Amino acid sequence: MQDHTGSVEATQAVRRGRGVSGNVGNRFERTSSQAFDDGWDSIGAETLAPPAVATTLARDASRSAIAWNQSPDLGFDRAVNPYRGCEHGCVYCYARPSHAYLGYSPGLDFETRLTFKPEVARLLERELCRPGYVPRTIQLGSNTDPYQPVERTLSLTRSVLEVLERFGHPVSIVTKSAGVLRDADILSRLARRGLVRVWLSVTTLDPDLARRMEPRAATPARRLAAIAGLGEAGIPAGVLAAPMIPGLNDAELERILEAAAARGACDASYVLLRLPLELRQMFETWLHQHYPQRARHVLNLVRETRAGALNDSRFGHRFRGQGVYADMLAQRFRRVAARLGLHGRAPLDTSQFRPPPDATHREGGRRPELRRPGVRRAQPAQMALF
Repeated sequence: MQDHTGSVEATQAVRRGRGVSGNVGNRFERTSSQAFDDGWDSIGAETLAPPAVATTLARDASRSAIAWNQSPDLGFDRAVNPYRGCEHGCVYCYARPSHAYLGYSPGLDFETRLTFKPEVARLLERELCRPGYVPRTIQLGSNTDPYQPVERTLSLTRSVLEVLERFGHPVSIVTKSAGVLRDADILSRLARRGLVRVWLSVTTLDPDLARRMEPRAATPARRLAAIAGLGEAGIPAGVLAAPMIPGLNDAELERILEAAAARGACDASYVLLRLPLELRQMFETWLHQHYPQRARHVLNLVRETRAGALNDSRFGHRFRGQGVYADMLAQRFRRVAARLGLHGRAPLDTSQFRPPPDATHREGGRRPELRRPGVRRAQPAQMALF
């Protein structure tokens, strides 16, 4: 049963193949509805699975490709996201609340109502040609996965990489998909020039837990195999143990890094679970659905790392947390990373950046001021994935 004011009841049946069971309210909407069960909805509900929900795509009307940020917590100040929303359906995804800017729910809408930027390569080329542009590493996958299933059909991420290769521009990629190996030809050429690093996000080595948390992402074994495949192609790959969820998967930290190092990972990092905005209720509902006996314990541990709350948005605390539990996790990470030699490599090279002669120069001018993007509804397109 769904309450559009902002909650999804824990008694709602698990929706097969999706991270969450339903939608939560959009914090920007002025109207809402309240669910009410008069008795008929609950008859036989325990034996009926929710109907399948198709993935739909809509064209994104954005006029820019690069998203800028000023966060001191991030190792980059610019990113490109060809897609908004993500079919991987990771229940813990910090990007879910951003779907509200499109007028969609951060719940089921986030993983079933995707938008795509068909002109992302052309827009990127135009922005890289602007006078005064100063190259620094572009992040692919800062908000949603650049290699989620729809990329197999649209190849927008590949088109972005083609532009970056022509311009000699450095790029860092974060993904949960073994599909990144499809672009090993471009990535290996970029790697020879010191222009790329790929991060595989590995949350758990337990396939059952992964299926529950990340229903449409690659299995942990395939992600580890992707690290090995990238290394064989000469492409530097790191492992991102994220998010670490106290009382659920944090005990696996050392094993995740060891498994990645055994397959050739050269760098490692981790992120502690954070639950901003609507994500708090969705994750709590998910815990009660899948791990009811452990839910209260997990949430209490999360609060220990977030000064008594389920989220702490302050810079310097968002990704690592605070308190005894968070400090212990940080010490464990430093110890195992040092033992395995996962110290990283030199920064990517920015000196090779050169707009090619045939690049688009139609729009000059300075880079726009850094600002929070406004709400822009996507334009509907006749496309659906099942």
